[in-house]
Amino acid sequence: MKYRHLFAELDLGFVTLPNRIVMGSMHTGLEDRAVDYPKLAAYFAARARGGAGLLVTGGIAPNRVGWAAPFAGKLSSPAEVERHRLVTDAVHAEGGRICMQILHTGRYAYHPFSVAPSAARAPISRFKPRALSSDGVRDQIDDFVNCARLAQDAGYDGVEIMGSEGYFINEFLAPRTNSRDDEWGGALPNRARLALEVVEKTRAAVGRKFIIIFRLSGLDLVEGGGTGAEVEWVASQMEGAGATMLNTGIGWHEARVPTIAGMVP
Repeated sequence: MKYRHLFAELDLGFVTLPNRIVMGSMHTGLEDRAVDYPKLAAYFAARARGGAGLLVTGGIAPNRVGWAAPFAGKLSSPAEVERHRLVTDAVHAEGGRICMQILHTGRYAYHPFSVAPSAARAPISRFKPRALSSDGVRDQIDDFVNCARLAQDAGYDGVEIMGSEGYFINEFLAPRTNSRDDEWGGALPNRARLALEVVEKTRAAVGRKFIIIFRLSGLDLVEGGGTGAEVEWVASQMEGAGATMLNTGIGWHEARVPTIAGMVP
């Protein structure tokens, strides 16, 4: 049979996926308003019915400073959980599995309250971010963990932690956007500290039987991005930190090489 590995089951230790087909994260325009979640539920249910082994939602912010724009999709309070249950219930009714992507947009956020490792404006945003204090960085980590807990409460089978494409976590990893001289900047282990602590603390909060995908930038396509050796080192640390799976992205959104599709199927 062709593609015998693609269609083979994937045993994650605590759950077995029916195949290795993953529908990656795409923004549909339905993530932002509670009124649109019935449509979002139907969208994902149809894809679960089609047989994909695992689905991943569009990015959902862990807090207001991390959302893409005012009133964009966010999961930071119990009041926001119920709309997500519409999605998870619909997918599970079709026998599918679904993870929610936690996306902190960092300096790519299109609002004046954005935060980043350093106060350097992105060329694709009009807003200059505020550089976080060390305590502020830890607050962001706590918000990632809180978001993952709420996603678990909402019935998701796991979360994908977005560490790619030039967003918040990727901004800490890359010298291009991280000019800090404290424990969060400088040498690679310091620049990777945020990514690893987010995964470690998320795993401690959600337990062993919950999927954690870390999305890692395999190639930044910008000057001052991570090197291949740095990407390999970060990837090598992720299993020990608690990640179940790795997903690699390519290209920052500010890169001159176009990587964003203009239409979601």
